[in-house]
Amino acid sequence: MLNTVLVALDMTANTSKSRLSDQVLQTLEELHLEARSKVVLSHVVPANQSEVEVVVDRPLTDSEHFPYTQIEEQLHSYQQRLECNSQVEIVTGDPAEEIVRLAKIHQADLIVLGSRGLTGMKRILLGSVSSQIVEDAPCSVLVVKPK
Repeated sequence: MLNTVLVALDMTANTSKSRLSDQVLQTLEELHLEARSKVVLSHVVPANQSEVEVVVDRPLTDSEHFPYTQIEEQLHSYQQRLECNSQVEIVTGDPAEEIVRLAKIHQADLIVLGSRGLTGMKRILLGSVSSQIVEDAPCSVLVVKPK
């Protein structure tokens, strides 16, 4: 039985990434988890995209909160579709490192995430988050490829 499943979603506004997140969630639903299983829906804001480091000396404005609020709202809408216990985690840092760290913290039995489908030079230059997670994860990893 899968007690804890960590689902890593890319919640950026990019339409193809949004479709991939939907595919990841659909794959999760196809696993037919038991009601006593726990799902952790997560999103990592890459450290280089985080404005938190820049504005620590003042409260965030509404426009600065917007991306986080939108991400949180989308994750909560996915959470409502699940029939088992779930929680939401939004963290900042290196995506692969943070996903592996969350898997360890939650003692995940499985990580489910999407693959951007990079090939050739793009994969070499940009790296593959999913490949790094498969290599470093403390548990099994299910990588959903874009359709």
